[in-house]
Amino acid sequence: MAEMPNINATLRTGTGKGAARQARREGLVPGVVYGDNAAPIAINVKFNELLKQLRAGRFLSTLFNLKVDGQEDVRVICRGVQRDVVKDLPTHIDLMRLHRNSRVNLFVPVEFINHETSEGLKKGGVLTVIRSEVELKVTADNIPNSLVVDLENLDVGDHVNISDIDLPEGTRPMIMDRDFVIANISAPSSLKSSDSEDEEEATAEGEAEGSTEE
Repeated sequence: MAEMPNINATLRTGTGKGAARQARREGLVPGVVYGDNAAPIAINVKFNELLKQLRAGRFLSTLFNLKVDGQEDVRVICRGVQRDVVKDLPTHIDLMRLHRNSRVNLFVPVEFINHETSEGLKKGGVLTVIRSEVELKVTADNIPNSLVVDLENLDVGDHVNISDIDLPEGTRPMIMDRDFVIANISAPSSLKSSDSEDEEEATAEGEAEGSTEE
């Protein structure tokens, strides 16, 4: 797991729409931190810093270290971002506190490596990605950045199931009733066309032989 990024915030005095509007006028995004059997607190986050983190991607599936002046740091995960309906810019965030052993559901991206050494791809096969991300139940102290699929030994016709991926300890897929496919390497279009032509020729020959017998 990579180093945990920070969310820097300040306590927000006052609640309600008036305090939230004032925060936005000052270039801040109001938010609430809740969970872990503790009282919720109202916070403000700098708009520019939050927007940068949102644009970096995976904001809703990243574990953050929340730093608030005068309080101990706490692990949080975002459970909601409200946006302006016209400008699509953040107007409010909801953060949930987590213990190290807390378990949460997250969508984790799938990363494919060794494209250049894949037997199937070198033959002209095509990598077909069925799932670019997988929903997992993970512990807060062991969230993987991605699920890694090694393509090196995969040939045309091979596929990768979730059972083929090494998951971190304490992690399991949310879909448990089947061994679902992540990706496969399909035959190149030229080979498919050739196979199709062969089948058509074989069919034509069979029909011709049948006509001769009659």
